[in-house]
Amino acid sequence: MKAAKSLTAAAVLTLLASGSAFAYHDGGVAYCDGCHTMHNSSGNKAMGTGSNATQLKGVTYLLQGSDQSSTCLNCHATTSAKAGSYHIMTTDAAAGGTVPSNYTPGGDFAWVKETFNYNSHGTPTTSLGERHGHNVVAADFGITPDSTLSTAPGGNYPAANLACSSCHDPHGKYRIVDASGTVQRPVVAGTGYNGANDVAVSLPINGSGSYGAAPTTTEAVGVYRLLGGPGYLPDSVAGVAGIQPFAALPPYAVAPAAYNRSEASTDTRVAYGTGMSEWCANCHTNIHNSTANYDGGTSLIHPASSDSTLGANILANYNAYVSSGNFGGTVAGAYTSMVPFEEGTNNRANLALHAVNDGSQKGGADSSSNVMCLSCHRAHASGWDSMTRWTNKTEFLTVAGAYPGTDSTNTSAQSYGLGRTMNEVQATFYQRPATVYATYQRSLCNKCHAKD
Repeated sequence: MKAAKSLTAAAVLTLLASGSAFAYHDGGVAYCDGCHTMHNSSGNKAMGTGSNATQLKGVTYLLQGSDQSSTCLNCHATTSAKAGSYHIMTTDAAAGGTVPSNYTPGGDFAWVKETFNYNSHGTPTTSLGERHGHNVVAADFGITPDSTLSTAPGGNYPAANLACSSCHDPHGKYRIVDASGTVQRPVVAGTGYNGANDVAVSLPINGSGSYGAAPTTTEAVGVYRLLGGPGYLPDSVAGVAGIQPFAALPPYAVAPAAYNRSEASTDTRVAYGTGMSEWCANCHTNIHNSTANYDGGTSLIHPASSDSTLGANILANYNAYVSSGNFGGTVAGAYTSMVPFEEGTNNRANLALHAVNDGSQKGGADSSSNVMCLSCHRAHASGWDSMTRWTNKTEFLTVAGAYPGTDSTNTSAQSYGLGRTMNEVQATFYQRPATVYATYQRSLCNKCHAKD
């Protein structure tokens, strides 16, 4: 497996060097041997890893890792020294030690292995690692099923079956075929779901659609992040009672090509268009409110949908809010990736203009903008409970102009880190300096709600 993994990494690096970034998947299905082993034997040695290391004996789906997520992480996980690019998990991170070092918009899965203990108003409290993200089962990397939530909150998807492939179609069959963003999946008639997006004949995929590339009249591009679309149902949950194929389209979004980076100086702006919350509702169905506009809504759950435009008051707050006590900002500089929003458009060409990492697109929200699940949560994991982008369990995010932490020399600040060190807290803010915020910064809910 080491040889295969090295070859895979070498191939990726070669393609990166040639300018064809992130080309292993190329927006669709990659080469089979990248993930599967036909006989679990190469050079008279086993190719598999973990529990799959017995030559000539394979595991389910002939994967190279012990399970689906372990197979993905064989390439997408690495040490802090090599963090960056397509990596989504820091393998040597540890609570109180090396901090998770991947800063993708989705977050670093290392957080789901880090448990923190602290004292909350006199009560010993634990922030379990499994509360920090999606617990994609990856035996080779020590990620186990969520021990508390047996199914997806608001839905029936079983935690024991949660894998990277629960969200991402590893074979990448969904594709964007025209400038309008039409999504198609070619299928053989009679072999499965045949909804409106399933067609017998479609265009071949010639590259990723995650970074703004457009389809042509003869070639399609892959959907955002290889996410599953209508009819998607991993084999691992096929036949499980209550589990239905995905109903929603993959979201429309465009990321800058370099997205796994510190945001100490500039934001990594993913231009979210529409459909993110609807897509999350494939599994979190009942936690999703698709009808309420916050200013005029009546539902008693937070809105999050393509229909949930910000409304006049929230819009004004977002564009004016700078930090606690400072509402003197302008729309031209209002955007922050700590509280992103959807732009309310499927126009991928326009989204691509906004997907930057150099700080050149700081424009705030407008009347088309809407709140989505990722306005508050990270898709993979964060350093905080409920995988929120910031903690909602302490009054101050900064204390006396610095991030709090157990190692703070300011003893009054130590408790506000909720068991994390100062470095760990700063990592959850993607290395932004504390001076970006007020000296005593309160919750970033206030970016929209302005209660501070």
